[in-house]
Amino acid sequence: MPTQTLPDVDTRPQGTDSTGSDEPKMFHYVKKSKIAESAVLGNMVEALCGERFPVTRSPKPGSPVCPDCKKIYEGLPQGGGDGE
Repeated sequence: MPTQTLPDVDTRPQGTDSTGSDEPKMFHYVKKSKIAESAVLGNMVEALCGERFPVTRSPKPGSPVCPDCKKIYEGLPQGGGDGE
């Protein structure tokens, strides 16, 4: 399976939808400015698809990505947007 490199934008995939083994079923795209705050303080973040959850895991290469987040992410302009 070839590796896919994503452009540097204001979102990063973050895990939710936990399985019984505490491993996420899939990862969602979240504004990167909110990731550290959520990881430290436990605040909820909102994914591009609208899912809300606290950041608990970082994705590894090849991790499954939410199809709705991926579709929205691919439609975003390159370069990041509003700087949040």
